[in-house]
Amino acid sequence: MKPFRWGRPLRHARLQAILAVAAMGAAVALPVVLVSVGGGVFAHELSEVENAGYQIAVSAPGVHSIAEAHSDVSRFGAVPGVTYVSPILSIAVNAFNSSGSASAVLAEGVIPGQFSPTLGSAESGLFPNPLPLGDPTDLIHYAGGTYRGPATNDVLVSSPYADSHAVHVGSSLALGLTANRSGAVAYNVTGIFGVAPTILGPVGAFAILLPLSNLQLMTGYANGTGTIVPDAADTVQVVVAGSVAANPSSLDRVRSEIQAMVPDYGVSSLSQEAAQLQSADSVLTGFYFALSSVGLAVGLLFLALVLLRRVETDRRSIGIRRAIGLPRRAIAGKILAEGLELSAAGAGAGLLGGYLLVRGIATYATSTVQEAAQLALFSPVQLGEIVLGVLGLSVLASAVATRSALRIPISEALR
Repeated sequence: MKPFRWGRPLRHARLQAILAVAAMGAAVALPVVLVSVGGGVFAHELSEVENAGYQIAVSAPGVHSIAEAHSDVSRFGAVPGVTYVSPILSIAVNAFNSSGSASAVLAEGVIPGQFSPTLGSAESGLFPNPLPLGDPTDLIHYAGGTYRGPATNDVLVSSPYADSHAVHVGSSLALGLTANRSGAVAYNVTGIFGVAPTILGPVGAFAILLPLSNLQLMTGYANGTGTIVPDAADTVQVVVAGSVAANPSSLDRVRSEIQAMVPDYGVSSLSQEAAQLQSADSVLTGFYFALSSVGLAVGLLFLALVLLRRVETDRRSIGIRRAIGLPRRAIAGKILAEGLELSAAGAGAGLLGGYLLVRGIATYATSTVQEAAQLALFSPVQLGEIVLGVLGLSVLASAVATRSALRIPISEALR
């Protein structure tokens, strides 16, 4: 006697449903991860731009390519509406603590009195104010471009460096370009500052801050024989009055006047940068959905095959219902409901899976990937659009199965 096999079709149907939900879930999880992480990084960068303490940035091609930085302070500062002008030079140097331990650090040369006002709301609390770096104008040592004035060898160090190398206020620190301490210059640590997290650039965890003229002289970017770029800087950050910052036409007028002074440099306002970020975010979001479309297409194809398989299995039942006069829309509605049920379950699984994946990356990944995942934003609007899009596309898969069901000849189905 043959064993009963009535349970096998049921188990097979359940397996098909589980696989369809898994396929849809995997297809939905990808855009959830991309959109949430990408949107979080964009929101973070846009917030930093919008909350920066300065409104105009001057840059040049290459590195350390802005010349006559000290002169730019007075020239740009003479433009009506400009309140502060802060040139910044960033170069990696070697730092030696009192025990002789050497470490590469990111050194930033600034003009103390001009630098502090350019700090945004998120950064201002990380630095002592005023900066304890001696002459706030940095003009005494600069001495009209001769660099022969008395130098203030004060330095601020970042808290990660201070903690790692047992450095505190009052410690001595030697700074030089090479790993040979004999050529380094002794500095007095006068302050410690915190480090804000960044995503799209390297994290300057081991960083120091010192007067601009000191760093220029140490690295060969001052004036005089053998100078690479005279009185060099990487960027110049310009702060304008509140009334100018709030008026786009006034801000553009200031930007244009500065641009006319330095036609070879790039001069941009942060409002322009914010607009560029928003444009880039729109492009990237479109790319995320285009990239996800392949997975969604595979998931919907699998859903359509499952629904077609169910139609084939229920072929006789469909024929009977049609024979007794059940409306075609009732048969189509049942198939549509099954498709929506499976796609909704898959969308729910995808949302949960994407969320857990992002949280897992934020917890267990390393470096920049982890930092980006920690900024993820799960926007209900965007996630709702993804779910509605999947449910809408599932109607197409149901339509394929419905067409197949309604084309079954009644006579053939009842044999």
